[in-house]
Amino acid sequence: MTQAAVVTLLCLLILGVAALSAWTAISRDRRDGKRGALPGTGYHEIDASYHSGGSGGGQSGSFKVPRDPQEYARQFIPKDRTQK
Repeated sequence: MTQAAVVTLLCLLILGVAALSAWTAISRDRRDGKRGALPGTGYHEIDASYHSGGSGGGQSGSFKVPRDPQEYARQFIPKDRTQK
């Protein structure tokens, strides 16, 4: 078996393992139903911090997302929109 054939075989094996892992994760999410959050009142607080490591650097911040789907959708409507 040539060296190129071995490299090709290993690449195919790695791709197969990655595809199997992704398929397993997706099917587990669908089966468990743990995606998303239940609607409700209040807000989710999302930490959007980024730290580059070492002795400093990065940025920190957080933002709030409403749990109510209608309130969340209203945030995307421009303030100057006129009613028709």
